Amino acid sequence: MKAVVFHGIGDIRLEDVEEPRIEKPTDAIVRLSASAICGTDLHMVRGTMPGMRPGTILGHEGVGYIEELGEDVRNFAVGDRVVIASTIACGSCVYCRAGYYAQCNEANPHGPLAGTAFFGGPELSGPFQGMQAEKVRVPFANVGMVRVPEGVTDEQAILLSDIFPTGYFGAELAEITPGDTVAVFGCGPVGQFAIVSARLLGAGRVFAIDCFEDRLDMARAQGAEVIDFEQEDPVETLRRLTNGIGVDRAIDAVGVDAMHAHHGPASKAAKKEAAEFKREQKEVAPKTNPDGSNWVPGDAPAQALLWAVQALAKAGTLSIIGVYPQTARTFPIGEAMNKNLTLKMGNCNHRKYIPKLLEMVRSGAVDPTAILSRVESMTSAIDAYRNFDLRKPGWLKVELEPPMLT
Repeated sequence: MKAVVFHGIGDIRLEDVEEPRIEKPTDAIVRLSASAICGTDLHMVRGTMPGMRPGTILGHEGVGYIEELGEDVRNFAVGDRVVIASTIACGSCVYCRAGYYAQCNEANPHGPLAGTAFFGGPELSGPFQGMQAEKVRVPFANVGMVRVPEGVTDEQAILLSDIFPTGYFGAELAEITPGDTVAVFGCGPVGQFAIVSARLLGAGRVFAIDCFEDRLDMARAQGAEVIDFEQEDPVETLRRLTNGIGVDRAIDAVGVDAMHAHHGPASKAAKKEAAEFKREQKEVAPKTNPDGSNWVPGDAPAQALLWAVQALAKAGTLSIIGVYPQTARTFPIGEAMNKNLTLKMGNCNHRKYIPKLLEMVRSGAVDPTAILSRVESMTSAIDAYRNFDLRKPGWLKVELEPPMLT
C-alpha cells in the first residue's frame, strides 16, 4: 500500500509499504478514506520533535471503513465507518476512566511514565504506524474508534480526529466562562478551532494573533478581533484594547515552532532577545535539515508563551495546547507567578471530546469544514507537505485522500 514515510529530518517519501495486520485481540484494521497533514507532523520533519524512527508512517488523523476486527472488539462491525482518535488509550486504566485518555497507563509500550501514545509519532510515543496511508492498525480499537453517523461527511469527520477536539480542549483548559476576553496565539488549524470553541463556551471577545493574512482573514470571519504581530506589538495592542487590563484567558496554539516579529514595533524586542531565541532553538532542535525554505524550525520557540504571559490580566489563565518536546525548558515562570496566573496544558484527550463534537456537527450546530482549505490525493502528499510547511495561502488544513478514491 502507499504511505507517507519518515526517513530522517527533512526527508519524507511516498512509497510502498507492507499492509498492517491484526496483532492483538483489541486491534482493528481500517481502510482509510481520509487522512490529513497536521502541524505536529511538521515538528517532526523540521526536527523540533526529535526521536523519530526512520520507516515510521506519518499521520495521526484518520477516517475510514473497518476491514477486520480482533476478537475482543465487540462494539463495531466490519464495514462500519469510523473516525479514529489521534491519541491511543486502553479505556480501562485509572487515567482513561477519569477521562485522561492522553495519559493512558497501558497504551504506550515504553511504560506508564513514557507519556502519550499516538499514531505516527517519535520512538517515545510507541512508536505506532500512522494514518497517512491506505490502511492502519488501530490498537485498543474498541475505545479509539467512534462510529461516524449518517449525514456527517468524511471532510467533516477528519477534522474531529484531532484538531477540533484539541481546539475545544484548549478552550476548556483556559477556563473560559461567558463574557470572558480571550487571546488565541496562532491561527493555524488548531488555533481556528480554539476560536470556534471559545465562542461555543461563551467568550465575549476573542482576539487572534498571527502574521499570515489568510489565517487572520479566517479568524476575522469567525468573529475574532485580529492582530498581525508583524505590524504591531501584540502585547501592547491587547492591553490597549482591553483598557490596560489584559485578557482573562490566553491559549497558546503555536508551540515550539513559534516565530518572532521581523518587522514593526515587536521586532525591536525580538532583536534584544536574539541570543536567547537562538539558544532555545538549539535546545529544542539540535539537528535540522532545511531544504531551501522548507523544513525550517521556528526562530523563537518560547515567543508565544512570552507574549501570552505578558498579555494576560492578573489572575488570568494560560492554556498551552501547542506542542513542545521534552527538551523545551524555557518559560517565564517569574512573571507568571507574580501575576497569580493559572497554567493548564497538555496533550488532548481526544476520545473524551469526539462524541460530543460529532453530535454538534451532525445537528448542524457547527460545520468544521470552514477550516478545511485543500483536499489532495495522497499521490501528491510530499508537495502538499511542502506547501503546508511554507504556510502558503490556501494551505491552512490539508486532507489527503488515498489513491483508490482519486
